[in-house]
Amino acid sequence: MNKPLRRIAIFCGLLVLALMIRDNWIQYVRADELNAHKYNRRVQIERYAYERGNIIVDGKPVTGSVATTDSDFKYKRTYVDGPMWAPVTGFASQAFDANQIEKLEDGILTGNDDRLFFDRTMAMFTGEKKKGGDVVTTLNGKAQEAAFKGLGDNKGAVAAIDPQTGKILALASTPSYDPSGFAGNSLKDSENRQKLLNDKDKPMVNRALRETYPPGSTFKVLTAAAALEHGVVTDINAATDTPEPYFIPLSRKPMVNQHGGCEKASLNRALEVSCNSVFANLGDKVGRDKMVETAEKFGFNNPEIDTPVRAASSVYDKNMDKGGNALSSIGQFNTATTPLQMAMVTAAIANDGKLMKPYMIDQLRAPNLDIVQTFEPEEMSRPLSQENAQLLQQMMENVVEKGTGTKAQISDVTVGGKTGTAQHGVGNKKRPYAWFVSYAKTDSGSPVAVAVVVEDSNASRDEISGGGLAAPIAKKVMQAVLDSKE
Repeated sequence: MNKPLRRIAIFCGLLVLALMIRDNWIQYVRADELNAHKYNRRVQIERYAYERGNIIVDGKPVTGSVATTDSDFKYKRTYVDGPMWAPVTGFASQAFDANQIEKLEDGILTGNDDRLFFDRTMAMFTGEKKKGGDVVTTLNGKAQEAAFKGLGDNKGAVAAIDPQTGKILALASTPSYDPSGFAGNSLKDSENRQKLLNDKDKPMVNRALRETYPPGSTFKVLTAAAALEHGVVTDINAATDTPEPYFIPLSRKPMVNQHGGCEKASLNRALEVSCNSVFANLGDKVGRDKMVETAEKFGFNNPEIDTPVRAASSVYDKNMDKGGNALSSIGQFNTATTPLQMAMVTAAIANDGKLMKPYMIDQLRAPNLDIVQTFEPEEMSRPLSQENAQLLQQMMENVVEKGTGTKAQISDVTVGGKTGTAQHGVGNKKRPYAWFVSYAKTDSGSPVAVAVVVEDSNASRDEISGGGLAAPIAKKVMQAVLDSKE
């Protein structure tokens, strides 16, 4: 072979080698990346080529699939009582992907999870149509309905937990949306989603997990826990050294109480009538660093609380001055929390000081109903001792028996609670948030702890209170859980 032909042959050989390297790079090295690429339509077509598995509540699906005729996507998602369950399920859309459980457990729901390989293989031999697996939740349908209907036209959220296991029993957020409205990929689906995105009331925000609010006086149960745990208070019925007026540290501004008789009030009495001055004074005596320590044991400042949907981080400031710490001790200043976080605080108290990790998926199930994975209760922390938790229970039960939380009373059931009315906005001029946290207790312990926040309502400003607006909602949720145990 002469030199020119040899050079051409070598050049062609290099081209073939480069092509083989490139082909193998794409097929093996970049395969997962390209499969998951948002512009790879084949992946989306395959994702909706079969009936999607379901999200299960109380043994029944709250989702479904329906065949389509106007698209190359064969099936699209449907929802039962979509607005009520949207904070739990999230959405699955042919055009806009998915979120929350629909996204996090997409592999099980589509049937593409590696753990379903055997089912897919058997289907090839039996000729059965491929189908997704199911996600079985911990949710209580009656409690969710009570929470959603209880909120009604108000803007707000409810989170309910089983204190003994950490199972999430209800997770409601209003206003809500119907995920069915944009489950397809038509122009109408796009318009429906855009309307939701443009809505000033933010119906697609999961307020129970992703919105943070000043907790107001509900935070006083955490301040009480800190005072007991750090030895600032040893007798809940003994007088404190709180003067009247009490001046906020580093200022000459007096702390305003909404109820008389707060001077030197005991911890028990102060929680009953919600004395701002007593809890600001106690928070100052505990000190910022120990208040932070206690708050973090309950879950504050933790950016990785997954249910498995990730909750926003609740905040207790690590760097504020003495005045800020005193105000934060009554749930104001820049303290901010999700409803889930306040349900966790209440659950830990109700569970004798043991905080269980909140979760809302009980099982993952194959299409043939075999269990793929089961989730077990997991202890998260011990924010306070059993003795101090039981002292707090006494105080919270006193609040419901004869204090600000009487509207949460349930006949023949022991209920503990705490009201809160959280001021916010420049100069506290915006409509306050109404809070209520509570638990119900039976002979076998507490089956439910609830946090309710009403962000906005039709009530006049003077009528907005945790006891008046939020406590009746909490009562309905607790009653629903108790009824389901009978």
